[in-house]
Amino acid sequence: MGNRLLLIDGFNLLSRCYFATSYGKENHELPKNSAGLYTNALRVNIQKLWNLIEKYEPSHLLVAWDVKREETIRKQRFQDYKDTRNELPEPLIQQYNTLTELFDTVGVTQMTLSPYEADDIIGTLSRRWSDEMDGDCYIYSNDRDLLQLITGKVSQIIAKKKEENAYTLKHFSDEYGIHPSQWIDVKALLGDKSDNIPGIHGVGEKAALPLIQQYGNVEAIYEEEEIDPLFKRYRKKIAEGREMAFLSKELVTIYTDIPVLMESPWDGYSLQLDQEKLKEELERLELRIRM
Repeated sequence: MGNRLLLIDGFNLLSRCYFATSYGKENHELPKNSAGLYTNALRVNIQKLWNLIEKYEPSHLLVAWDVKREETIRKQRFQDYKDTRNELPEPLIQQYNTLTELFDTVGVTQMTLSPYEADDIIGTLSRRWSDEMDGDCYIYSNDRDLLQLITGKVSQIIAKKKEENAYTLKHFSDEYGIHPSQWIDVKALLGDKSDNIPGIHGVGEKAALPLIQQYGNVEAIYEEEEIDPLFKRYRKKIAEGREMAFLSKELVTIYTDIPVLMESPWDGYSLQLDQEKLKEELERLELRIRM
């Protein structure tokens, strides 16, 4: 078997597992083990990780975690970044702590790196892998910001019609008619409500993608003396939104060159999961997963 890297967006997966299994329930209704630890998200998260390892057979694996919002480089640049997000529920925080301890115990490599976010860790390692290694790289996340990282070697595993499949460079090109790197410019125009990134007010999906298909990037739009009549209804909005468009482009661009990760040896990401230890820990936590 050749080299294959699996990069997992840790909080993206854990929070999806948590909210899917806690919907409509109060904290006291969530399952706990005999030690009083919440387990609803843990069980689903570990099952998903196991299924991914079985399906993709990675030689290398990393779970990337976000730092606190206030620590991020984007928050330093734009104070309103992610301000619309609620605080994390206590049962989710507790399960994050349990899960990270479990990963340390059983040999799952994980990383947090201030002031960067999980996307930036994934961005740097996926780009390096694409440049340096022969095998494929898979990114596991349903965050569509990460589509900008797709290359001939890098795919993103995302859910579509209740199935999870690797979304490749061909899939992206066929769907959007642009290069993945131009997804940054589409997002700069659109903004992102979940991250509180402004974009250009009034420019939605009907205009953002066609604008980038025609002009290539945000810079080229503003270099035009007069925008194509096809987009005449957006002229004023685009003119007024210049500052926000460039700020948003800066915020949505994932770092692919974090210095400390540029030289880190690939051996450090080798998958060395101790299955016996994992079974012991699952028993201790009173979790049942199909292995």
